[in-house]
Amino acid sequence: MTEREILRAPGGPRVRLIDADSAPLLVRDHFAGGDPGPIVASLAQVPELVGPTLPFLGTVLGPSWIPMREKEIVILRTSAVMGCRYCTDTHTVVALDSGLSHTEVRALRGDLPAAAAFPDVDDRALIAWCDAVAFGVEADIRPARAALTIDDARVVELTLLVATTVMLNRYATALALPTSPDVRDRLLQEAL
Repeated sequence: MTEREILRAPGGPRVRLIDADSAPLLVRDHFAGGDPGPIVASLAQVPELVGPTLPFLGTVLGPSWIPMREKEIVILRTSAVMGCRYCTDTHTVVALDSGLSHTEVRALRGDLPAAAAFPDVDDRALIAWCDAVAFGVEADIRPARAALTIDDARVVELTLLVATTVMLNRYATALALPTSPDVRDRLLQEAL
């Protein structure tokens, strides 16, 4: 499938993904190492957004005092709950690489019951928190928060991670960002 066919595929609105040759001066450094990925390539349509957006995303999604395994539980579960193909595909691979098992990944994607794949009560509480925040149902939020045995600072960071993931899910879904060939190949290898 050509880039044009990917961008014109049915399923929703599309925008042209900027490449290194057509990148505006303000964002060229993001293309210096090769293809920066669909999020940056689409954001490059409005270079003024790249400057504030990428550092924010890097801070929220990147390393912090919350272990990467937990962050990937949040990102993958939220993306699956929100139905974002691009983020679910991409973070399935990242989750596997961060130490989550094939069974855990399948449960986060909704293919298996989470309780069976996650015997740890803290993991199940984290998943329940993701579901409650992503769905935004107040009745679900109080019990989900009560089940979390973590301090308020960690709850704030996890909640911002869910909310940021929801934002990216909506962005990627609305623009129907294409899954990279490397990710598609890995998903095939993993039978996901």
